[in-house]
Amino acid sequence: MSFEKGDSVVLHDEHSDYDGETGEITQVVETMFGDENYIVSFEDGQEAGVPEENLEAADEEDAEDEGDDDEETEE
Repeated sequence: MSFEKGDSVVLHDEHSDYDGETGEITQVVETMFGDENYIVSFEDGQEAGVPEENLEAADEEDAEDEGDDDEETEE
């Protein structure tokens, strides 16, 4: 699965400070071997050079949790 700029993804990299966190693809970079690496932006930083196999498409719930929670239900 290929990702595009603006997609919400979950990073899976045990060596990263952002392992398991949901972020947004900010840039897609093609390597000289034709593979795509990604720059993923998180709430408190970014991770560059992330290969596709370390990313998973975020559920809509995960993506909404990262956004502003301005919508509150009133009873």
